[in-house]
Amino acid sequence: MHSLGIHTGADLKERSSLTLPQASLLELTHHFGKAGQYYYKIARAEDDRPVEANRVRKSIGAETSFARDLSDHSEMLQELEQIAQIVEQRLEQHETRGRTLTLKVKFSDYQQLTRSKTMLAPISELSTIFEIAKALFESIDLENRSIRLLRISLSNLDNVKQTQVIQLPLFQNAGIIF
Repeated sequence: MHSLGIHTGADLKERSSLTLPQASLLELTHHFGKAGQYYYKIARAEDDRPVEANRVRKSIGAETSFARDLSDHSEMLQELEQIAQIVEQRLEQHETRGRTLTLKVKFSDYQQLTRSKTMLAPISELSTIFEIAKALFESIDLENRSIRLLRISLSNLDNVKQTQVIQLPLFQNAGIIF
């Protein structure tokens, strides 16, 4: 590539766009074989490979940015409950639960606060999610400020399938005679 004057992705894009697109595709294929077609597409941000997530999900959450800032306390709690419902649905969909609930509040001046609480046991029920989120919310001094965004997320996830308790017999085949 260096001998062709290609040192960066921008150089590749420029090189593959110099003349008629078909001619630059032929030129890249001539120099690089099958990889030339790949380079041609990548330089144009064309990639039809399926996206495959290769990381473990660390949190599940939901947030709402409001079209108009909220200043009514009861309206804020109503929105918080709706967000908690979405989080519960997503936890159910992913068959997981979480131990750490985090509440994010962004004010109209774009300042933001986060509050978290970690539970001993994983949670996924709406009533518990909302109860904890509401307690965290009530701990914030709103100072007559209006709210632009609310977010609830759960982390320290615990896959429900992997956490089923299996009771093993205490003395099975231990050869103990009483």
